[in-house]
Amino acid sequence: MFEFDGKQYPDPHASDPRECGWMLGSPPPDDKRISFASGNFRGFPRRRWSFSHMRELAPTVNVWRGPGAPSLFERYDRAAEIDEMKSTDAEGRTRRFDEALTDTYADGIVVLHRGRIVYERYFGALEPHLPHHCMSITKSYAGTLAASLLHEGELEGGRTISHYVPELRGSGWADATLRQVMDMQVAVDYREDRIEGWSYASGSWPRPADYAGPVTLCDYMRTAKKEGEHGEVFDYKTVNTDVLAWVLARVTGRSFTQLLQERLWAPLGCEQDGYITVDPAGTPSAGGGLFATLRDVARFGELMRREGDWNGKQLIPAAVAYDLKRGGDPAKFARAEYTLLPGYSYRSMWWISHNELGAFEGRGSYGQRLYIAPKAEMVAMRFSSHPIDRGAGDGSFMPHLLALARRLRE
Repeated sequence: MFEFDGKQYPDPHASDPRECGWMLGSPPPDDKRISFASGNFRGFPRRRWSFSHMRELAPTVNVWRGPGAPSLFERYDRAAEIDEMKSTDAEGRTRRFDEALTDTYADGIVVLHRGRIVYERYFGALEPHLPHHCMSITKSYAGTLAASLLHEGELEGGRTISHYVPELRGSGWADATLRQVMDMQVAVDYREDRIEGWSYASGSWPRPADYAGPVTLCDYMRTAKKEGEHGEVFDYKTVNTDVLAWVLARVTGRSFTQLLQERLWAPLGCEQDGYITVDPAGTPSAGGGLFATLRDVARFGELMRREGDWNGKQLIPAAVAYDLKRGGDPAKFARAEYTLLPGYSYRSMWWISHNELGAFEGRGSYGQRLYIAPKAEMVAMRFSSHPIDRGAGDGSFMPHLLALARRLRE
């Protein structure tokens, strides 16, 4: 058993879906069955299965990889060397890289160096062809699309949200600017740690029988009220990304799903289709609903490391990468109500480390991490199904990832 925040949890081996036998049998016995309606799909350790099988549990929309052949990564296998690397974590423990990886409930990881795969591992229910829950890494896709449209002149950062979406007049976002939404500096009555209105409206959580609130994302966004002044402080709220996706759809006439497919998935030559959970109206959950394979998210990371260039074609304006790597206002981040990432800032729905490697990250609950270290020419993508939401073993694993980046830089 492992202990987190004073609670005991089965260790990574005991919680492995193959050991637990989730969803095996014809039909699976009641104690091995996972479902959306029961809500048990998000509980630990069942999430170790459901994070790779959500399409079997909830409504989704496909992100087509397109008709072309996939782009292929070259390989230069350094797995044996990397597994044996020893580093000291935030708690003072010295362990091997592979030990730190498995002990933080990793479902899989791929590491690229100069665009080549140097390390790749899969655990539990995950396989190379299976999409896994990206959680809030989804936001970084949305933020990048929005930043590209800003650069192209389709959007203006100083315009208010109600300018683009008149339906949000009277809501908490009415006088928030697009840039404030992109940088999570909006003061609106929404709590990230509550299962209520947004969770039920987005289709992320089963509704109680007596629920009488908003039934779609757009319904919910119209009802949320302003709470304070916009622009004063970083305040992480998933619903901001759904607001952003509504703006993108209104301006382009294309849904978030379609923009992903047309601007990123097909041009990158992704190996597999992705998919996104949807609300009852079919609206994709841009705040955290994307599922994709390890390698396909790594392709996105490599695109950003290359400052938007993909095999000689500029898919994302280089200015977008320059801007986000500079980061946001660290003072606003430091004044946030909570932060697990001292020294960081936030820009266009990316987390900016300001460290020696110029690293920036897409981060998702329960341990999803897209880590891009330009000065080490490294991209690492890890999927996880950790027992806890925030932090999710960062102190135990991220020092090892930083050590790996330093070695690759040598």
